[in-house]
Amino acid sequence: MPSPSTSSTPAATTAATPAATEELQEGTVSPHYGERQISEEAPLICFDNPRRGRAYEVAIELPEFTCKCPFSGYPDFAVLRLIYQPGPSVLELKALKLYVNGWRDRSISHEEVANRILDDLVAAAEPVWMQLEADFNPRGNVHTVIRVSHGQRQDC
Repeated sequence: MPSPSTSSTPAATTAATPAATEELQEGTVSPHYGERQISEEAPLICFDNPRRGRAYEVAIELPEFTCKCPFSGYPDFAVLRLIYQPGPSVLELKALKLYVNGWRDRSISHEEVANRILDDLVAAAEPVWMQLEADFNPRGNVHTVIRVSHGQRQDC
């Protein structure tokens, strides 16, 4: 086992380029790769549906969704539950994760964010049917669940 001083972790041992070091000192570049990927407005990526002639469903849960309340500026936390029947394409999961994490600093209502996410997912993947449920954590004794859908669900 390597000692801590000989760690093979790229982030721990890779020296920054002079330009990157200068940008970090000026505060123009985030030192964290995840923040950089999120800030670059991660595109939704899809791949070809491997069973295009078959009706089947894909269920994805994203339990750490955040955005900001447009009125208070406080963070809103939600569990996103996506279920869909693929059309020509299937959503790639890492790209979906980065896309969803990109909402964390945006001020937007629960209703608007659920509808916009669904619109973006439909545009990217062209599903036969898709439903998004945004289950927001209670705040001030109010629990909100937004459910939006697209298309007609097929029997599986």
